[in-house]
Amino acid sequence: MKLVRFGKCGSERPGLIDESGRLRDLSAVVPDVATSALSPASLRAIAASEGLPVVHEAVRFGACVGQVGKMICVGLNYHEHVREVGSVTPKEPILFMKATSAICGPDDQIILPPQAQAVDWEVELGVVIGTRATRVTLDRALDHVAGYCIVNDVSERDWQLQGTGQWVKGKSSDTFGPLGPWLVTADEIPDPQQLRLTLGLNGEQRQSGTTADMVFGVREIVSYISRFMTLLPGDVISTGTPPCVGMGCKPPRYLRDGDRLELSIEGLGVQRQRCVASA
Repeated sequence: MKLVRFGKCGSERPGLIDESGRLRDLSAVVPDVATSALSPASLRAIAASEGLPVVHEAVRFGACVGQVGKMICVGLNYHEHVREVGSVTPKEPILFMKATSAICGPDDQIILPPQAQAVDWEVELGVVIGTRATRVTLDRALDHVAGYCIVNDVSERDWQLQGTGQWVKGKSSDTFGPLGPWLVTADEIPDPQQLRLTLGLNGEQRQSGTTADMVFGVREIVSYISRFMTLLPGDVISTGTPPCVGMGCKPPRYLRDGDRLELSIEGLGVQRQRCVASA
């Protein structure tokens, strides 16, 4: 299934995209695409629903997951990206948090903060947790995944790497976490390590890669994180980016007012964003 949240920012309603590509309203079945609605039992109830009303008017898609409790990101998790930035392949996943206030819709504007000089793009596979996970084994890790989505892990590199070098402050500005357009349930993605990711800037392809290049796969990431914190339904894990981010260009190329991004992951849809300088 392709689950969505649609409507004005802060007032989104749950929906799904049916096999004909029509948006249907799920409000009579679940209150939101969030928390307990992501459990296996709830997803089965959604799949069995009939006669859901079609939404005919043009709508905004919000972030495909609501009420996100934690957004956990993995750094330097593609071999080619590690080489591009001249780093060393990590021996275990590098973890950091992105503030949930950064989360926005897949096609919302990216606001370039005042004094930001090095705002960068990162297309990433997002993993959405469906059931509570504490110290789960590798062989059971994917059982806790509700589905997958596109994440743009927007980053201000100077704030991330200069000064005290705290990644979270370079990753957490408002609009730095577009999610969606859809949450695609795990049953439709049999192998999350065989997905192509792309990102274009102003019509020119910048990033192209495959999740097969991950240093640590989804199974390993979920199991690893669950050793240190309990993962709850609706938590989102952003699993790293392939090469050709702006920081890796020679010279570096960072986002400017008016730039347009288009991100895609095989089977997970497309995001489109326009960058706007903060007033």
